[in-house]
Amino acid sequence: MASALFSPIKLRGLELANRIVVSPMCQYNSEDGSATDWHLMHLGQFSLGAAGLVMTEMTNVSPEGRITLNCAGMYTDAQEKAMKRVIDFCRKYGVAKHGVQLAHAGRKGSTQLPAAGGKPLKPEEGAFETLAPSALPYAPDWPAPRAMTKSDIERIINAFAESTKRVLRVGYDLIELHGGHGYLIHQFLSPLSNRRTDEYGGSLENRMRFPLQVFAAMRAVWPSDRPMGARISAADWVDGGWNIDETVVLARELKKLGCDYVDCSSGGLDPGQKVPFAPGYNASFAERVRKEADIATMVVGLIASPRLCEDIIGSGKSDFVCLARGAMWNPRFAWHAAEELGAETAYAPKYRACHPSLRPQIFPNRKVA
Repeated sequence: MASALFSPIKLRGLELANRIVVSPMCQYNSEDGSATDWHLMHLGQFSLGAAGLVMTEMTNVSPEGRITLNCAGMYTDAQEKAMKRVIDFCRKYGVAKHGVQLAHAGRKGSTQLPAAGGKPLKPEEGAFETLAPSALPYAPDWPAPRAMTKSDIERIINAFAESTKRVLRVGYDLIELHGGHGYLIHQFLSPLSNRRTDEYGGSLENRMRFPLQVFAAMRAVWPSDRPMGARISAADWVDGGWNIDETVVLARELKKLGCDYVDCSSGGLDPGQKVPFAPGYNASFAERVRKEADIATMVVGLIASPRLCEDIIGSGKSDFVCLARGAMWNPRFAWHAAEELGAETAYAPKYRACHPSLRPQIFPNRKVA
């Protein structure tokens, strides 16, 4: 029986050979927002055979949109040039398609590196002003962000559009808006972080306004034959917060604007969250969005087993599975999953010699691909 995980799928003009995605992973290793040799190695290893689609980390659209001073950016010519070098390298030697996630950290910006504690930066450490829909800090011991003005809203919408143009020049196949994990788009969506009394706060329609305006501005400058999606935290896991019912409504509105998929995650907005961590714990969210909004979905969350991936895709819970730490643990995940599931997948030409069919002494029962 054919593997569902290794069945091809098409999003607009982009055809993907399988349903495996390397999820965006913040590396905190950029220099002035520019990619380095670290990114050449990090993304390059995944391009050789980890997945059909490899996503570049959360890439910020303005300096104040960064989480840390070492986060990736796409708002200068130098950043654009540095990332193009990386993606050109991945295309030359790899077999994967490539996407990127654009974002703005909002009130969760201006922090130390996670390895250094992840606390807000002090002035002497280079702290910068953060923005949010309302002047509410992420946590009691965090500084309050500045509530965004209408001018700030317009400027940031334009920043997302300008970064999208840069992404196009880099040569990405796919682009994704980050609307989850407690960052700026999510902060507008959730009533826990958005207490505005103008047209950008209050009702669900108002809380969705800025996210939808950002998406529309990006879609307007992104080619019609290339797919665009959005990552959404489907639930805050806090009473009174953003929930799956609202996520379904948002997915329907995004689809009207030309969204091709919703990448379902959860949490990240409030440190009081209570997330029921377990392998594939967001799959039920992806299933509801897929069925009720009639849109393709991706799902992320402690997914590392080929059998779990096959079950999620085969049972119709999601169209794609996203691996982050699972891909770090096994940068050749697609190769190994294909062997376990009796399927075929692409090998980078330079590494073709390690294909099981070419090593009969080790894989005596393996047929030649």
